[in-house]
Amino acid sequence: MEKKRWLYAIIGVVILLFAGLVYAWTVLSGPIKTDFGWNQDEITRPYTVVMIFFCIGCVASGALASKIPAKIYVWVSAVLFLTGFLISANISSLIMLIIGFGVICGFASGLAYSAVMSTVGKWFPDKQGLISGILLMGFGISSFVIGKLYDAFTPKTFGAWRTSFTVIGIIIAVVMAVCGFFIKKPGPDFDIKPTANGKKHRENPAAIEANAGLMLRQPSFWLYLLWVIFMSAAGLALISQAKGVATEAGVTGGTVATVVGLISIANGISRIIFGGLYDRIGRSAVMQIVNALFILESVILILALLKSSFVLLVLGFVIGGAAYGGVTPTNSAFVSSYYGMKNYPLNFSIINCNLLIASFGSNIAAKLYDASGSFRVIFFMILICAAVGIVSCLGIDFCDKAIIRKKAAEKEQ
Repeated sequence: MEKKRWLYAIIGVVILLFAGLVYAWTVLSGPIKTDFGWNQDEITRPYTVVMIFFCIGCVASGALASKIPAKIYVWVSAVLFLTGFLISANISSLIMLIIGFGVICGFASGLAYSAVMSTVGKWFPDKQGLISGILLMGFGISSFVIGKLYDAFTPKTFGAWRTSFTVIGIIIAVVMAVCGFFIKKPGPDFDIKPTANGKKHRENPAAIEANAGLMLRQPSFWLYLLWVIFMSAAGLALISQAKGVATEAGVTGGTVATVVGLISIANGISRIIFGGLYDRIGRSAVMQIVNALFILESVILILALLKSSFVLLVLGFVIGGAAYGGVTPTNSAFVSSYYGMKNYPLNFSIINCNLLIASFGSNIAAKLYDASGSFRVIFFMILICAAVGIVSCLGIDFCDKAIIRKKAAEKEQ
């Protein structure tokens, strides 16, 4: 049973590796921007739409998780990715790119993401934080892996990216179609409990078993949603403008893709680290570490731009990627530890809807750059996001203490 569930984890990582390619937009969009002459705000719009339809796909998958097998969602996602990339490969306008990449690929990514997270996660009731981090590592490193391959195999000639988009669409469709056969939830004979292997399960004294309606009535949910919106906006602002930041700092040629890819690597690795940390040190400490990393990232990257320092740029990108990587496994672990596993698929999808608002972080960042002519102002925006995050975390701490005091009083009675 132990080996079998890790096989499902590997399959899940592979699926999310391809589903997460939407985060490679900062690299994928470079040749398109050059060919069409679009400005930074225009080329960022498909990415914003991707985030919106990613959320819609998550909710659609989560709402019907108990009725439709996860493999169906993965297969549908494969078809949609193929369709979206073929449309994107033959665009003649921005609206076609928004529909092909933004709407169709974004929706496909959300379907696969929610299906894999809710299905594979059920195999690991004893390691919710860790398995979330492992699965999301695949999602996080996608932009580096695919970005590097795309940059290496796409000729620097007019329209060459169209062939690359076609090839990417076909590869994704084939891989996800095959992986779909191997993804399923545990059967009735599954007997691994939260206290497996003799390890003491970390109980959350503020936890309740909640459906979506009850979850939405909890102050802790709204405070956490505020935190994740601002943290996601900060992360998306960095990712969407990373190539421009590297260029302003003096990085040129093929080194740009490598440096930008460091964000993705740090993002992927930190997802495992923060997932494990959540199991060990709890929500509050993890959230405040993420807040602190965003602050540190902003200060370092402002200095990198002022001094045109390659070393500081690399350090800032790594820290920024790590900070954003800490957000996604915290989402999953927060939902399961605060509101239970019974309604996890839909509850988790609702949390992911933070991107409906947070996705505009990339647009705001682009507009700030277009207005100021410098990427430095974007990092002042990220500092504000981190300040809001600190306050939100303290608010959840207060709510938890109030619930614990209430439960203690009820026991005494």
